[in-house]
Amino acid sequence: MAALGGDGLRLLSVSRPERPPESAALGGPGPGLCCWVSVFSCLSLACSYVGSLYVWKSELPRDHPAVIKRRFTSVLVVSSLSPLCVLLWRELTGIQPGTSLLTLMGFRLEGIFPAALLPLLLTMILFLGPLMQLSMDCPCDLADGLKVVLAPRSWARCLTDMRWLRNQVIAPLTEELVFRACMLPMLAPCMGLGPAVFTCPLFFGVAHFHHIIEQLRFRQSSVGNIFLSAGHLIGPVLCHSFCNYMGFPAVCAALEHPQRRPLLAGYALGVGLFLILLQPLTDPKLYGSLPLCVLLERAGDSEAPLCS
Repeated sequence: MAALGGDGLRLLSVSRPERPPESAALGGPGPGLCCWVSVFSCLSLACSYVGSLYVWKSELPRDHPAVIKRRFTSVLVVSSLSPLCVLLWRELTGIQPGTSLLTLMGFRLEGIFPAALLPLLLTMILFLGPLMQLSMDCPCDLADGLKVVLAPRSWARCLTDMRWLRNQVIAPLTEELVFRACMLPMLAPCMGLGPAVFTCPLFFGVAHFHHIIEQLRFRQSSVGNIFLSAGHLIGPVLCHSFCNYMGFPAVCAALEHPQRRPLLAGYALGVGLFLILLQPLTDPKLYGSLPLCVLLERAGDSEAPLCS
């Protein structure tokens, strides 16, 4: 080897074969077929989730307690079975994540406190304007509001309200489980972690268009208002629950508000601070090691930007 000299060593290093992806090493399908399997699996999950809402035939609107209870049953069943789709995807593609399925899907203790607090804080900053508008229009002061929030009777009333349970508990848990925890590991090896993060909301948004049919059917809103509120940005379960509580920002009402100048300043400040804090508060280093990075490394993409 020494007789070859520097040029010989460089020649050997150039001609050395690259390490094949994990799926190829295990005899799995090629990248193209792997992507088709991933997209089809995600599409099947989305259709199964939405389809489970309509296995119960009823002429009642979606907010009726009887309809909500039935849909609780169907979406909980689909959500409980959704990890099996990830297991099937793993067998079909031959990609071995190198970690447990629950860890890959985000069920882990490492980094749990920053993961629960920082994204929620960032979301609340984005909603600074709507929060100011809510406080301005609320007839009670801060002290009275805190008493209501902390009162056990208020929580007991919420836990018996089917709409509250759907919007703040069941929907965030099941939708985040299906549309992010299950889909992200399947899409990341196919298109990379960054594009996969932005692709999951597409499945989530399309799955929510069934609300348009229901609201038009029962004449609960106009077409324009429905399209403005038919979907929300995904986030952790707490952010999802918070967004469900806040709803779509009432920008038109803010423009006509008696205190519209400070209110619009709050809207602009919230958006500005959100853009400034988005990157530092979502730095992967704050949340511990990323199991998805291990998956991408074993799939042959060890230079993912979010993992470096």
